[in-house]
Amino acid sequence: MNTNAGTPTRAIFLILLAMVCISINDMLIKLLSGGYPLHQMVFIRSIIGVGFTALILMREGGISLLRTDQPGLHLIRALLIVVANMTFFAALAVMPLGVATALFFVAPLFITLLAIPVLGERVGVHRLTALVIGFVGVGVMMLPASDFGAVPRGALFLPIIAAACYAGMQVMTRKLGAKSAASAMAIYIQLAFIGVSAVFWVSVGDGRLAAQVESESLVFLLRAWIWPAPEDVWKFAVLGLMSGMIGYCLSQAYRLGDAATVASFEYAALPMAIFLGWIVFGERPGWVMLLGTALIAGAGLYVFARERRRAGVGPAAERPIRRG
Repeated sequence: MNTNAGTPTRAIFLILLAMVCISINDMLIKLLSGGYPLHQMVFIRSIIGVGFTALILMREGGISLLRTDQPGLHLIRALLIVVANMTFFAALAVMPLGVATALFFVAPLFITLLAIPVLGERVGVHRLTALVIGFVGVGVMMLPASDFGAVPRGALFLPIIAAACYAGMQVMTRKLGAKSAASAMAIYIQLAFIGVSAVFWVSVGDGRLAAQVESESLVFLLRAWIWPAPEDVWKFAVLGLMSGMIGYCLSQAYRLGDAATVASFEYAALPMAIFLGWIVFGERPGWVMLLGTALIAGAGLYVFARERRRAGVGPAAERPIRRG
């Protein structure tokens, strides 16, 4: 029996809130990318974020919620989202916000592909056709065009790598959501961010490797740590708040709502990114970007529509049982 009939509206609200927070987060990362190393931003935002998430954890049930009998799966999930974020943020340093976000939205197509071996789903001809169309959209986005300015062709693969890792994280969320609280899963992710960025700080935090590379994305990752300027302190504080909100809202939305319905609302981030890129960075979308975006978004939304029609069939349609 479905015990969560009253939760879809809350799940949709949470995923939309997460998209707002992600859009603000990405804008701030891009704003700060010219002066600070990526791993420093990740470390600071996660230190603040884990404190915010800990408050939610205590409200949901306390430290005991962190206990799990699946630590390996949680570790894999956390590392996947760390790689997804690091590669996407590295992309923001060298390409328009809207382009990076549009390419990242092949993630739902990767989720469909991963659901076959991981969740045992069967994918029919309709969804396979949608996958082909979506990846054609990626090919269109790869075409040399004025939309991309001086963006290195290889850098365009960074959001796609991020999308593949994000898809793996979401498939893991489906497997773990019924047994783990959203706040606990968010804290695992924050701790993974802190651990990975701390390793970068210890190993390359002096910036000695940044002078040896030419790629702007690698320079962004490897430049030396510096103390935040007074005018940037509030930006780091907002980044930390957004980090905590994103981790919690994403996990909770996917726990409370079925994956197909919730994920379709992630596409709200696309117009937000294009708008912020235009207003804040002066990035006007051209026809190549708009065509590629339309193909990718259309394919993803069609996949979600097919999954809703198949609701109640197979592992992906199972709704996690809400705790408490």
